[in-house]
Amino acid sequence: MDRREAILRELNLYPQWKRRDAPAPAPLAAEPDAAIKQEAPVPATAAGSMQKADIPTLAVQQHAKAEAIQAPAVTPHSDVAGLDWSALKQRVSACSACKLRAGCTQTVFGVGDEHADWLFVGEGPGADEDALGEPFVGQAGKLLDNMLIAIKLKRGNNVYIANIVKCRPPGNRNPDAEEIAACLPYLQRQIELLQPKMIVALGKVASNALLGRDATLASLRGKLHDYRGIPLIVTYHPAYLLRSPSEKAKAWQDLCVAQNKMHESEQPTEKK
Repeated sequence: MDRREAILRELNLYPQWKRRDAPAPAPLAAEPDAAIKQEAPVPATAAGSMQKADIPTLAVQQHAKAEAIQAPAVTPHSDVAGLDWSALKQRVSACSACKLRAGCTQTVFGVGDEHADWLFVGEGPGADEDALGEPFVGQAGKLLDNMLIAIKLKRGNNVYIANIVKCRPPGNRNPDAEEIAACLPYLQRQIELLQPKMIVALGKVASNALLGRDATLASLRGKLHDYRGIPLIVTYHPAYLLRSPSEKAKAWQDLCVAQNKMHESEQPTEKK
C-alpha cells in the first residue's frame, strides 16, 4: 500500500462495497441541527480515479451557480490597513483588544506561503497551537495535512493556514462575537496581502465569520460562496471529523469542488 492509498484509507475514502439487491435504508427523521448529525459515510472512490463527474450532482449544479454573499460588515482597523506582513505580525503579537490575550500563552498569527493560492481558515488556536505558536499542529493538524495531500497540496507549499481569532479561547470554547469582531480585521488584512484564489472555511465559526451570517454548516456546504471576489468553500473542521469520522467522505466532496474550481480558473480562456 503506497502512502497516498494509506492517507485515503485514513480519511475513510477507500472503496466501499454493498450488494446490489440490498434493500434501501429507511429515511432518517429530520434532526434539529443537520450540521452535527451522524450519518453513514458517503461512498467515494480513491483520489487517483476521482473525476469531476464523481462529485454529487447537487454540488456541481450549485458550483456552477455561485451564490454571491456580502462580506461581513467588519472592516480593518484604520491602523491595520496598509500594514505589510512584518508590521501586521508585530501588531497581532502586541494586541490586547479583547480578553483572550490575557489567558493565552502567545498569539498564533498563521503559517505558510505568503503568496499562496489556497487559504484554509479555522476558528481559533487550541492547546497545542497555543504552546507552539502555529495553527493546526495537533491531531486535527495531522488530519488537515492528510486532507491537503489528498488533493495534491502540502502545508507551506502554495497553502496558507490561519484562524478567525489569534488567541486560544479558554477551554477551547468557540470565540464569542466580541472576540471575533476584535480579531477579524487582522485576518481580513492577511487576505488582502495574500490575495488567494480559493478560501476553504473549516467549520461553522470560520464560515459564518467570513460570510457575515448566522447559518448552519449543512446549509453552507455544497455551494460556492464569494468572499470579496474570492471563491470560498465551506467544509467541516478537522477536529469535528476526528469525532465524527463518518463525515470525512463529505469533506472529501467539498475539497473536490474546491479543487475543480481551481482547475477551471487555471484553464486559458478560449478566444471567440
